[in-house]
Amino acid sequence: MLTADHAGWGYTTSTGLPFTHEEIVDPHFEACAAYYRDALDGVGIRPGWHVLDAGCGSGAFLPRIAELVGSAGRISAVDLAGENVARAAGRLRDHPGAAPLVVRQGSVLDLPYADGMFDAVWCANTTQYLDDAELARALAELRRVTRPGGLVAVKDVDGSLSTVRPADPFLITDFFRASAASPGYARQLLRGRDLYRRLRAAGLADVTQRTILMEHHAPLPPAALRFYANACARFARQAADEGIPGNWAPFLDPDDPAGPLRDPDGYISEGNVIAIGTVPLAPMDGDDTP
Repeated sequence: MLTADHAGWGYTTSTGLPFTHEEIVDPHFEACAAYYRDALDGVGIRPGWHVLDAGCGSGAFLPRIAELVGSAGRISAVDLAGENVARAAGRLRDHPGAAPLVVRQGSVLDLPYADGMFDAVWCANTTQYLDDAELARALAELRRVTRPGGLVAVKDVDGSLSTVRPADPFLITDFFRASAASPGYARQLLRGRDLYRRLRAAGLADVTQRTILMEHHAPLPPAALRFYANACARFARQAADEGIPGNWAPFLDPDDPAGPLRDPDGYISEGNVIAIGTVPLAPMDGDDTP
């Protein structure tokens, strides 16, 4: 799960995975909450269902999942990082009457749940950390723990839609092109729009997929400014370390009042992909249809 290049991206948790620490993840969720809610709401989760949040991080999606399943539903969550498990477990503390929540530490490569245990599985911002073989294994696990007729929903980033202004419009594109020349995290950030075929390969049926363009215009709200300024500064330092061409100098200091994202014409976008599939129903006795 952990490729050698991950440490260079920064903002890691105890797992060593980049951009997973609460100081970067929580501002990103706050900045993009409306887009994330739209993606989750489109899955088709119903009241009374038992839903798994696989790779739950600090649990930012859990309150909305609780609203969708209602008090008659149940929620399970799992994450690789122990500190995330502790934080996620407290997410519904201020939601009296919410569905019961059980959070466990574990890996999406070997989920600690029985076959067919859930009505739906939600997996957000997690598959980007898996190489191709691990992704196939994780999707097989998501399918395994979901009941026949249940839903598997995977949301992740599509780095090819990232751009920033005022700057060279190809600045981030060229960064990804150079960084993704060899296997590793950058290449996995460009894999989002392949999710539909990977869900199909995992044996899921009726797969649908849509891409969400998340845009932020100046003046950026504080959470968005905090996340994107820090993220761009990390990209700038990494570009310098790897000798990737481009005018990243204006982004090096995330607190610079003259930084591009604080410009009156400041703008940044990123892409997210949501792919949803159904676990096929088991054939009826005597039905030899493949």
